[in-house]
Amino acid sequence: MTDGRSAAAGSCITATEAANTSRSNTPSAWPTPESSRRWAVWATAIGQCLAETINGLYKAEVIHRRGPWRSLEAVEFVTLEWVDWFNNCQLLEPTGYIPPAEAEERYYATLDQTAMAA
Repeated sequence: MTDGRSAAAGSCITATEAANTSRSNTPSAWPTPESSRRWAVWATAIGQCLAETINGLYKAEVIHRRGPWRSLEAVEFVTLEWVDWFNNCQLLEPTGYIPPAEAEERYYATLDQTAMAA
């Protein structure tokens, strides 16, 4: 590109900014308020996308597949059942085919072991 911008798709970092970025602990490598705002906007967008994905999954698996619903209480009850299954029973490949709750317990156990070792 002719304006000095990085060729990466969606990148807003100039070549000069990229050249001045290092991975050391020097103050010049610390995030600037501008880059922090960009990361905050990006993280918010990712969070919204994840929430929409879960909402779509819930609607497809529960609301549309098991309907029609006779009452609001029936929808609330089946929602509680689905959330319990989603958090405690489903097996996911990224977690080694263990339920999310067990993966979370293992994660925090490793944090405790690391803190004790330090």
